[in-house]
Amino acid sequence: MLPVLKSLSKIKVLLLENIAPSAIDTLKSYGINKITQHKGSYSNKELKIIIKDYHVLGIRSRTHLSGEVLNAANKFSTIGCFCIGTNQVDLVAARELGVPVFNAPYSNTRSVAELAICHIISLFRQISVKHLAILAGVWDKSANGCYEIRGKTLGIVGYGHIGKQLGAIAESLGMNVFYYDTLRQLSLGNAKALKSLKELLKISDVVSLHVPDNDSTKNMITRQELAIMKKGSYLINLSRGSVVSIDDLSLALESKHIAGAALDVFPAEPDSKEISFDCLLNNTPNVILTPHIAGSTEEAQVDIGQDVANKLANFLMSGSTIDAVNFARLNVPPIKNCMRFIHIHKNMPGMLTKINDVFSSLKVNILGQYLQTHDDIGYGVIDADVKSNSSRLAIKEALRSIKHTVRSYSIY
Repeated sequence: MLPVLKSLSKIKVLLLENIAPSAIDTLKSYGINKITQHKGSYSNKELKIIIKDYHVLGIRSRTHLSGEVLNAANKFSTIGCFCIGTNQVDLVAARELGVPVFNAPYSNTRSVAELAICHIISLFRQISVKHLAILAGVWDKSANGCYEIRGKTLGIVGYGHIGKQLGAIAESLGMNVFYYDTLRQLSLGNAKALKSLKELLKISDVVSLHVPDNDSTKNMITRQELAIMKKGSYLINLSRGSVVSIDDLSLALESKHIAGAALDVFPAEPDSKEISFDCLLNNTPNVILTPHIAGSTEEAQVDIGQDVANKLANFLMSGSTIDAVNFARLNVPPIKNCMRFIHIHKNMPGMLTKINDVFSSLKVNILGQYLQTHDDIGYGVIDADVKSNSSRLAIKEALRSIKHTVRSYSIY
């Protein structure tokens, strides 16, 4: 059983991977001052030791939190992923331990969309080819193979927040925008939805991928899909490295069926800049490779820092989990003139009755009650009219003694 977080001033936070200072400023604005920073990441072995001293952990993409690491914690309350993705965390293990995970799915959408536009223009204008030539001392002013993007067709795979922004910018530059998404989406501007990926690949001059990392998107683009694409078209992947088969793309580029590509993500990525990076597409003409920087702008990092820190603080202050990615989602009001009790439990029949029995047996009036479940975990938030510290302690003890309790604590 994890101990109670008695007040925000006592909460200890560990921020890894050079998280933006805006996160620290935001946490401090809530009175959370015990913050430790570390520029790099830790190994699992190191984390198992270090994590025991902290209530909150903030990471980016290089730190991997396995179930083994999470089980080693004895004060852990919540995790903040200061990035879009959360696949570096064992979300199921975190949920089973009663630990919600928060991220920033929208804070860097503009940055990603702008880099996609940058790559589109660069590919159509053969910028990487001209750049390598001039570095080699060749002054090539030829316009052969160089085109404007105006009037060209952009196919967007994944029409979420990034896809929508990319489409709006591309349309303002004179491109025709089509998209394919497995979910029904509202089109912005003149963008048109297509019913299948195959249909989109056939008509696009350039295809830009903006999909999540899951079983359905793994190897979404292989030799079969590349063969469907128009001869002389371009491919951009700023989503996840598992989405495109690098081997198949290399062959399509070699045969010149695909005229060029831009990749920001790869199946295997180094953990730090000290580790050399090798890719089959290194030195391939008209290919732009960038080191997973699509969302890495100063503006995006400031926004991400503020966004995730606000979500963490809101959870610690009120118990609100509305933005959690792995947990029962409850949007609860601020605490007002009461004591708030959190009860996380296995999703078993009769748990709400047992929780209510605790308060009725101790003759404590419940002022508000919220309950939500997610898979095998139930999340209860109870506001009660508690007049004394002895009553608070008695309620906590009784809640913890309920069979199938995962965690229970109070906020006041």
